[in-house]
Amino acid sequence: MKKIISAAAIIFAAGLPAHAQTTPSTEGETPAIATPDQQNPTAPVAGANSFTEDQARTRIEEAGYTDVADLKLDANGIWQASATKDKKQVTVSLDYQGNVVAR
Repeated sequence: MKKIISAAAIIFAAGLPAHAQTTPSTEGETPAIATPDQQNPTAPVAGANSFTEDQARTRIEEAGYTDVADLKLDANGIWQASATKDKKQVTVSLDYQGNVVAR
């Protein structure tokens, strides 16, 4: 019986650090994924990008860009393309968070 109680206590204690890591932060960090109302102010953010080329093109077009061309994934995991918005030719970037940024 003591072995069962000891084992249960060890299993419970082992789960505590995992819980602490998933507790929401109160530091006001930017979420991992951009939303239409919110964008990471440090975008574009380098990181492993899971957007396919078609998804990247669609995301850029949904942000109001047209004539998206030369879409390529760079070494930092950021999709880069040339596009048009408000009759101006720009270079546009899409990061793994979904932030669309023009330069």
